[in-house]
This record gives sequence, structure tokens and C-alpha cells, in this order.
Amino acid sequence: MSKSIQAEIERLRDEIRYHDRKYYLESAPEISDREYDRLFRRLQDLEQQHPELVTPDSPTQRVGEAPVEYLEQMRHRLPMQSIQNTYSLAELIDFGVKAEKELGGPAEWVVEMKIDGAAVSIIYEDGVLAYALTRGNGEVGDVITHNVRTIREIPLRLTGAKVPKILEIRGEIFMLNAELVKLNERQARNGEPLYANTRNVASGSIRLLDPRICAERNLSFFAHGTGYCEGMSATTHMEFLKSLAEFGIPATPRVAMFCGIREAARHCETFVETLHELDFEVDGLVIKLNRFDQREQLGSRSRSPRWAAAYKWEKYEAVTRLNSIELQVGKTGAITPVANLEPVELAQTIVSRASLHNLEEITRKDIRVGDYVVVEKAGKIIPHIVRVEKHRRTAELPAFEFPDRCPACQGKLIQDEGGVYIRCINPNCPAQVAERIRFFASRPAMDIEGLGEKLVQQLVDKGLVTDVMDLYDVQAAQLENLERMGELSSKKLIAAIEASKGRPLDRFLTALSIRHVGSTVAKILAREFGSLEKLAAASVEQLSQVHEIGEVIARSVVEFFRSPRGRNILAEVNRRNMDFRPASGTSAKGNQPLTGKTFVVTGTLEKYKRDEIHALIEAHGGKTSGSVSSKTDFLIAGTDAGSKLAKAQSLGIHILSEQEFEALLNGA
Repeated sequence: MSKSIQAEIERLRDEIRYHDRKYYLESAPEISDREYDRLFRRLQDLEQQHPELVTPDSPTQRVGEAPVEYLEQMRHRLPMQSIQNTYSLAELIDFGVKAEKELGGPAEWVVEMKIDGAAVSIIYEDGVLAYALTRGNGEVGDVITHNVRTIREIPLRLTGAKVPKILEIRGEIFMLNAELVKLNERQARNGEPLYANTRNVASGSIRLLDPRICAERNLSFFAHGTGYCEGMSATTHMEFLKSLAEFGIPATPRVAMFCGIREAARHCETFVETLHELDFEVDGLVIKLNRFDQREQLGSRSRSPRWAAAYKWEKYEAVTRLNSIELQVGKTGAITPVANLEPVELAQTIVSRASLHNLEEITRKDIRVGDYVVVEKAGKIIPHIVRVEKHRRTAELPAFEFPDRCPACQGKLIQDEGGVYIRCINPNCPAQVAERIRFFASRPAMDIEGLGEKLVQQLVDKGLVTDVMDLYDVQAAQLENLERMGELSSKKLIAAIEASKGRPLDRFLTALSIRHVGSTVAKILAREFGSLEKLAAASVEQLSQVHEIGEVIARSVVEFFRSPRGRNILAEVNRRNMDFRPASGTSAKGNQPLTGKTFVVTGTLEKYKRDEIHALIEAHGGKTSGSVSSKTDFLIAGTDAGSKLAKAQSLGIHILSEQEFEALLNGA
């Protein structure tokens, strides 16, 4: 046998591994499927001609030729523990506060998805996949190496220059919802039983004796932790995730790190609203300490670590029929498709509608009117459609076509540049007007009590208001002619509208429904510019220089105030001599000691809670941020300050003790 044959085999293996990495790990394929298949077939041919050169880590060895006779069992080198569950943010915060108290101050917490699949342990020795185990009872698991080798995302050989001698990866094997749809279609065609959910398929498939069947299921894998390792250099979880990418192992996506358990909890609260974007099932979030030395400091209980917890939510599913899709127009013109469902009981309530979010989601899930769909409710979010039961699609159903005209005003629709939302660009669209007024009157905005949805619709339908500023011209006598409005209720509403003129500037900015400007951004803008006139006159460059205001927000603000609607609102504010108070929670701008300065607070303070010192900074003209950057002016450091202190020192940022901060506050 010539050395050139062996060299070609090694070259082909390396090239295929490279393209596997680009496709499965980086989602950036560089060659077509046909080119990949050509490389793979060439390697197969050479290995068949020279079987003595076949190695266990060759890409051709993913699927065994014959089933195993039975599943062996093996003891885990380190137990695979459970994680304690919490079912409310209060429980989660309580867990974190206790941990931080024992650690002596706020800690770095990593938040990642708890994927609903099958927990596994995969062991690499000298960079080659050696064996894989199920979790089992935590001490002993089933050997499932033959099935794990069929999963394309799991490399048979690790890449990178610093591969540990022994590396135990723990993660989750799961099935995409799209793959379950395909599997059930095949099952239905063959007259075989259907599968109820992706978790059962994943859990059952990895225990099959025949790896060829497992390979047909097209399972996926994400890593989320380590077990026993020799030669691992990472000292934090975030460093470990970076190492995984270098080794060619896919990690759980959308991982985020926060300083302090309350910041992590706030992220958990909002993350559940994005579940509809995922094509796999998630039944919670895992919150864990980032630093490995702190994990060792806290240790473990008998069955679970004391440095991690799961924030879980109840999930409910039901199958029902999609009767129609209607389009709703939002306050910024975004067109949201909504599913009208055959009413079905879900979490002890009757569900008849579910958001479809955008056209991209309808297309990705191939949702069609007349389909039977799986609708899910998780936590407190509105129901959403998980997948279509395509095996029940007995007739050809037309794909949903998004119109090119607004359903409310017949105005032109355009898609956001680089985005997924389709919008009506007519600012006078009656549906947009009604939504803007509803939001303008809502509690987070101008808080006009008594101005409900039905009354807003009457005001718009009768032409009494065409935009938010028209509310201040409405007379009590006009209201008395509307449904369910008498003399007393009309006078009370007029008084509430008049009282709203005294709201803070940031509340008014929030109420204007400027794209990308929510309550947090509105506070930053109000604090920075102090008046509506100064903000409206600011350029994109000036706005972009404000900490936490990027170019996208800056352009949106400038475009709003230079639009006919924005100019009209400015004119109406001036005509009525409306003078908004400074941003909520702050005093008027002027020669305050902290004006224009950005502060970051870290560590445990003696005299202040974190929210108290933040409020104090803002009340004296300063700004607060959660992260250290070149734009940070001061870092207030308490005891047990961590990585933020080190970063501030490396950037040459002024470090303050509590006493030094108070001296600065008093102008000393």
C-alpha cells in the first residue's frame, strides 16, 4: 500500500471534519451537499479498498453495521446530579441571595436553556470519542456509544491544539420539532404508532439496540457542562464554553452572564417570551455560578449542587384546528398574524387565539389554515403554536400569503431591512392610531385612567382624535355622546387627560411609540437631554455618543422627530405650553455634582443596597451601567469586588469607595 493512499485518506477525513464543523457548529457551510457527498463517497471507497486503515474516529464510522446485543452499564466517574427546581422568580432570587451571602457578595451567574431531551455524558480520551452514557440513576448509566456516534453534531475526534487528555462532556440529546413532524409523517404512512413529543423520542432512541434506527431519527446535541476531566484549563463556565467551540463541540446557544442574582432573574423573566423562536423544547432555564472555584466553595448536597438551580415553568399542550389567520396592526405599524383556533382547554382556560408573530415563523413551521396544530402555553406568556401535525393534513392546503397592502388602510407594506417584521408605513392608518392612543394612555406611559380600548376605538371611529395630541382637545360634551359615557364619567376622563400633562419627560417619550424606545431608553434620553426640544434637535452622531444608545436607536429617534408626525407633536406640545418634569426618579438637570458621569457599582456595599445607590446617582445627574467599558467614569467598589474591579483597573478608571463617593456627591 502506498503512503499516498494513507495520506489521501487522512486528508479526506480532515476535510470532512472541517466541513462538519462549519455546518453543524458554526452554521456557515462552505460547500454544497453534493460536494460534501462526493468527498464522503471517496473516503468510503478508499476505506473499503483498505479496511486495515479504518479507524473508530473516521467520519464513515458513525453508524454501525449491526445492532448491539444489549446495553451494558457503567459507573460515572463523577455522579450526574439533579438540579434543584424553582418555580417562581422569588424562589430563584432566594436561592441566589443565600449563595451570594455565603460567597460574601454578588457573584457572576450564567443563565442557559434547560433543553427538554435526554441527559448524556460523552467521554473523550486523547481527543477521540471513547464512550457515552445515559444519566441513569446518577451513579450508573447505560452505555449508548453506538447511538451517540450517529449524531452528526457530536465529533468523533476533537479539534484544536490544546485538547485535554480526558474530557467528559455533559449535555442534552434532543429532537427538533421539525424532525418530529417528519417522523410522524413516516409513521402515519407506514401505519405505525405516532410519537407524542420530542423528549420521548430522544430518550427512547438513544437506548435502541440498532444504531441505524437511531441515525434515521436525526437527533441533535448541545453540551452544557463537564464531568471528570484531565488537562482542562478553563476556570469559569464561559471559558469552558469557548473551549468547546475550539474542540468542535456545540454548546447550548443564547447563554448569558450577569453580575448578581437579581440581574439574572430579570433575564429569566423576559426570556420565556422568546420560546416561539426555538425549534426545540425548553422546559426551564438553568442558573449556575460562572466561577469554578466558587462552585467548589459551595459544594453539593446529596443529590444536587448548591451552586446551580433550575427556573422552571409549567408547560401545557393541546392539539386543535387552525380555522383562520387574521392580521393585526400594531402601534408602530408592525403587522402581526394571529391564529384563530378551534377553542381548546389549556391550563384550565379556553384558548381560541395564538400569536403567530411574523411571516418567517409561519413559513418555518409551514402553518396553513385548516391544519391541526400543537398549541402550547408556558408560564404566563400568551399561547403559541409549536408545530403542525402534518400527518393529519389529508388535503392539499394552500400556503399562507402575506398581503402587500395593510388590512386596515390599504397602505403599502414593507419589510424591515434585515428584519422579520412587515409594517404599514402610513402613519395615519386608523389601526395604528388606535393602538398608539391605547398605549399612550396605558399605565407605563401617560397613565390616563378611564381611557380604555373600546372608548379609544369610538374616539378614532368618530374622528375625534387622529393622533395622541388630539386627546388634549377633546371636550366633555363630545364624550357624553359616546356609548357608556355620562356627564360624570366624561368630566373625570377630561380631568385625567389634563393631569397627564404633568407626567415626567421619560414617560412622554415612552408614550410616543418611537421604534426601539421603551421605558429604559426613554429614561436615558430624558436624563441626557433634559428637554423635548433638545432631544428633537439632536443629531444621529450626538445621540450615538450617549452611553447605551446605539446607532439603530439614534436613527430611529432622529427619523421620528424629523417626520411630519414628529414635527406635528412638537408643535402641539409648544402650542399647549406643556413643560414635562425631568425623568422619573431624578431631579432637574443643572450643575449637579454627578452630571454627565457614568457609574458602575460592584461588590457588597455597607450603607446602600444596589438599587438605592443607583437611584442616588441618577437623582444627582449621573448615569448607571451594569458593565465596565471605556465610557465608564467611576467604579464604586464594595467588598469582594470581582472581575469588574479588575477590568476597571486595566482601563485606568477611577475607583471609589463608599466614603469617596459620598465626598464626590457633596462636592468635596
